Amino acid sequence: MKLAYFLKDKSLELDPRVLGLLADLGAAGFDVYPSCSSSEIQEGTGMLLSFGGDGTFLSAAALAVEADLPILGVNFGRLGFLSENKPESVADALSCKDYSIQSRGLVQVSGLSGGDGPQLALNEICVLREGAAMLGVDVEVDFLPLPTYWADGLLVATSSGSTAYSLSAGGPICLPDSKVLIITPVAPHNLNVRPLVVPDDSEIKIRFRSRDALVRLTADNRNYDVASDSTLVVRAVPGALKRVVLGGSNFIGALKARLLWGGDVRNQNE
Repeated sequence: MKLAYFLKDKSLELDPRVLGLLADLGAAGFDVYPSCSSSEIQEGTGMLLSFGGDGTFLSAAALAVEADLPILGVNFGRLGFLSENKPESVADALSCKDYSIQSRGLVQVSGLSGGDGPQLALNEICVLREGAAMLGVDVEVDFLPLPTYWADGLLVATSSGSTAYSLSAGGPICLPDSKVLIITPVAPHNLNVRPLVVPDDSEIKIRFRSRDALVRLTADNRNYDVASDSTLVVRAVPGALKRVVLGGSNFIGALKARLLWGGDVRNQNE
């Protein structure tokens, strides 16, 4: 089988761990080659490997969706929540077919200014104030208006993104196969607003109250300027990403190992 790999950090090209993994994959009979765009994906390719940390995985995920390939994250970064697999364990697992493929939902935003079309994200869509003035964010869920969020911004996260920006902003943790979207305010000024979990078939409309001309929008690690009079429409795209999970990996284990969930001296023997 052919394997493409995505490597964003050029300093890793000569990293002994990367070279060792490429050698191991070649010895296991895989035809491995680098790719940074869908035009470079060769016919017969069965999987995309992401070499790096979670930021690299987000960039590689966009390529995987465009090329309709399952993606495996190999951790050469720090946290490694999405790119959870150690390079030493990848070649044997793939050669023994000790893996499964899980579907992950994405979130899509349309209504961007400047001619930008709809954008997809694995973790979250986020709008943030561009200037010093507080941002008012009006949100409708299936045409039902929520109270205005007065905050630095607001994000709409997938269940996969529940452990990313949304978590640091006070959002809940959701299992990755939960069919939900999470609406989370960023540094809200009104104390009586909280994150809201909605079904993933909801249509979410976002409008702004701002004295500044522009609002900054991020779709994972991509940035866009949005006019403050824009109306954004956010929807889920269920099952759009295929993620390769090696045998033995599980979400609860990742929470414990990487986010130190339950990190209490009373739980050390569990």
